[in-house]
Amino acid sequence: MSVYNRNPSVVYWLGNSLYLNVTNRCLNSCYFCFRRYKKGVRDFNLKLEKEPTAEEVIEALQKALNRKFWSEIVFCGFGEPLERLDLVLDVTRWVKKHSGKAVRVDTNGQGYLLNKGRDVVQELKDAGVDKVIVSLNAQDKETYNEVCKPSFSDAYGNVVEFIKRAKEAGLETEATAVTIPEVNISEVKELAEKLGVKFSAREYIPCFW
Repeated sequence: MSVYNRNPSVVYWLGNSLYLNVTNRCLNSCYFCFRRYKKGVRDFNLKLEKEPTAEEVIEALQKALNRKFWSEIVFCGFGEPLERLDLVLDVTRWVKKHSGKAVRVDTNGQGYLLNKGRDVVQELKDAGVDKVIVSLNAQDKETYNEVCKPSFSDAYGNVVEFIKRAKEAGLETEATAVTIPEVNISEVKELAEKLGVKFSAREYIPCFW
């Protein structure tokens, strides 16, 4: 069955990682974003018709956990998971209580803008999140605004600050950037190294209509 005909997936998998697709909302509009021209990945439709509750995510997780040995559980779908911080915290606590598996959050790093007044990184750590991968995606604010088109004017500074706080809190932290012409990958890598975190480049796969 084509991905276009499948029901939307809350849980999907790639390799040994089990992924949670909890929202399609994101306040960035990156021109290179996969979801702009695809409905899903592999055989999984990730275009949600409605956002799942924490209970629905946990129910879907329970059905998938015994399929094979998963190395980690990852919050990463067709949206920014920290748009739903409380759900991420609730599900992470359940995972740690019932499976003990490593939990990772892939984020655009704007969690503090999305959740005003909350210590997002500390809440993630306290719930049991082990690692965050943050889409830094640019060497400076101007480039970030050009390629990611954020809704928040101060988004880039907040992304850098999120990385700093995650590192300081003791979360395993990695910064990434997509290999597009506007981005100087060596400069982004240098910035990540200055922040004391790992860096990896993600290949840009353009869409040919």
